Amino acid sequence: QVQLVESGGGLVQAGGSMRLSCVASGRTLGINAMGWFRQAPGKEREFVAAINWSGGNTYYADSVKGRFTISRDNAKNTVYLQMNSLKPEGTAVYYCGAGYSSGQYYSNYQYYDYWGKGTQVTVSS
Repeated sequence: QVQLVESGGGLVQAGGSMRLSCVASGRTLGINAMGWFRQAPGKEREFVAAINWSGGNTYYADSVKGRFTISRDNAKNTVYLQMNSLKPEGTAVYYCGAGYSSGQYYSNYQYYDYWGKGTQVTVSS
């Protein structure tokens, strides 16, 4: 098993920035990709960004392209989500996921085998 712990959430004003971190521990060998999803109250979990663990290829939802950046530090087993120009609609719980399959269905939450407990991000207008 792998454990994922997110951090870095909080309250920020619209237009501001925030960086989330997700540290993986346990069976980290073999992780193919890690991703960030978010879920607002009353809404389904939606894809935000993902990164291939070995090659570093990145993938983004259209709604965050140009504003969010996903990156990784393999030595620290950590993935980051730098969020700039935040909007009130970005208010949600942000979850980190880890997937082992070789497929590239990174935008589908069913691809991921493990999830963290999430970190709350609140963007005030």
